Amino acid sequence: MIHLVKLLDKDKKYLGRDGTYIPLVFSKTKGSLIIDAYGNKIIDFLSGWNVGNVGWGVAEIKNEIKRFNGPDYVDPYSLYKPWVDLAEILAKITPSNLVKSFRATGGTEAVEIAIQAAILHTKRSKFIAIKDSYHGHSIATMSLMKRPGFNFLDSHQIEIPLDTKAGREVEKILSKGDIAAYISEPIVLNLGVEIPTQEYFNLVQNACKKYGTVFIIDEVATGFGRTGKLFASEYYDLKPDIMCLGKGLTGGYGALGSTIMTEELAKSMEVDFSFYSTFGWHPLNTIATIANLKYLLKYKNSILKNVLAMSKYFAYRLSKMKFKYNPEIRIKGLAIAVRFKKEDYAQEIVNKTLENHLLISTLTPYVFTLFPSLTIDKDTAKKGLDILEYCL
Repeated sequence: MIHLVKLLDKDKKYLGRDGTYIPLVFSKTKGSLIIDAYGNKIIDFLSGWNVGNVGWGVAEIKNEIKRFNGPDYVDPYSLYKPWVDLAEILAKITPSNLVKSFRATGGTEAVEIAIQAAILHTKRSKFIAIKDSYHGHSIATMSLMKRPGFNFLDSHQIEIPLDTKAGREVEKILSKGDIAAYISEPIVLNLGVEIPTQEYFNLVQNACKKYGTVFIIDEVATGFGRTGKLFASEYYDLKPDIMCLGKGLTGGYGALGSTIMTEELAKSMEVDFSFYSTFGWHPLNTIATIANLKYLLKYKNSILKNVLAMSKYFAYRLSKMKFKYNPEIRIKGLAIAVRFKKEDYAQEIVNKTLENHLLISTLTPYVFTLFPSLTIDKDTAKKGLDILEYCL
């Protein structure tokens, strides 16, 4: 039996953290459940923050991984067929103008590569991002988001809501002709499922093309079915120059990210030592990712159908719940945010739900989020929502 206090003491002694931790000791995962070290079954409405989209412990995926008998490592400058296989899959499922994938270890590195490509291609170093959004934890991505103490990139910050007015602001900034790239999620999950208008993206995409600015869409969290489409950018018919991928790309069965871009952008990276990732697309992770994608694409229609059905169910149940403070509920597929005007109420709910074996998450003291598995069944969804309602 694991002693929680002793484990926590050792964790604090040996592991670096940002100060945040969830008092949950993982032992196993299966479907939409986490089994802790004490045998408790916790309903997972977080999915590793949009990682385990197809659910945990899928036998079809795990069996494919077990059959792997390839090399322990492949030198980044060498040839490896599974790399080509994975890149071909990504080229076929992303917008048609995106053809070349660059290997990354995760979402942060995928965005780093996109930033690098934009600078090399445009010979500019200024960016546009959404205020308080999230694109990773590297020096460049933290600078992109203007986090305190990180001011190494010149980044204009666009405030929500992302509507016609915001689109006009982006247009005005781009008209100066000195912006390397615009970057955002198609639906901004980190801001509580902020859903831009179609006009906003029409203005932004057209202005990027007009003024020679690289149009980057970050689908690390929104991609692979989370919002009810394979990619959230499909809702707006976006044709980005670069798309960043991670999280649901592997389903948690491996650690891997990808930056896929146009042929024109890829050529800008063809200079000595412009790109190198020691563990990008490690052989075992590559096989795991291919297995996850094959499963997702094989059952794509039924999975997305389930997302839309469960989305309606979550919306209905949440609308009937008697929160202490009237919230704003935002839902796109199974990306769900509940926003309050009362500070810390969201965290109170999150703490209570975990005590009652339901895992959800806060974004800010005002917002909690639900990111259940895309394959969650109604019975499990009901049990989880019953716990949430009980904890209000």
